[in-house]
Amino acid sequence: MVREIKREELDKLLLLYTHLHEDGVPEENEHLRQVWDRICSDEDHHIIVCEIDGEIVSSVVCVVIPNLTRNVRPYAFVENVVTHSAHRGKGYATACLDYARDIAVKENCYKMMLLTGSKKESTLHFYENAGYNSSDKTAFIQWLG
Repeated sequence: MVREIKREELDKLLLLYTHLHEDGVPEENEHLRQVWDRICSDEDHHIIVCEIDGEIVSSVVCVVIPNLTRNVRPYAFVENVVTHSAHRGKGYATACLDYARDIAVKENCYKMMLLTGSKKESTLHFYENAGYNSSDKTAFIQWLG
């Protein structure tokens, strides 16, 4: 089942993120709770999950960003695409990306963007199959402290 995350599922999401790039689950503290509350309160911030047998096995973040160009149409940014390593190759991340696209269409976004740090052909092919291309734009990253 693909859906948006529930406020009480933070622990499940953080555990899934260990399959992305985190070394472990962040410490439960006031800062973490404040950030989570802020995310949950933001109607433009969507955390999409795929749940199988009560376990969150895949997730995508989709943020709709208001914009003053392109006929004042927003755009969507996709980040933190992850599937639990034991559940990869079953279409769960694709289903989450499709759900994100449905949100972007509903919000009248004129484009969706995502970045990946992966250079693996299989990952790049996955995003191409999901409808993304790497030829229209050039991405630059500036890492901050």
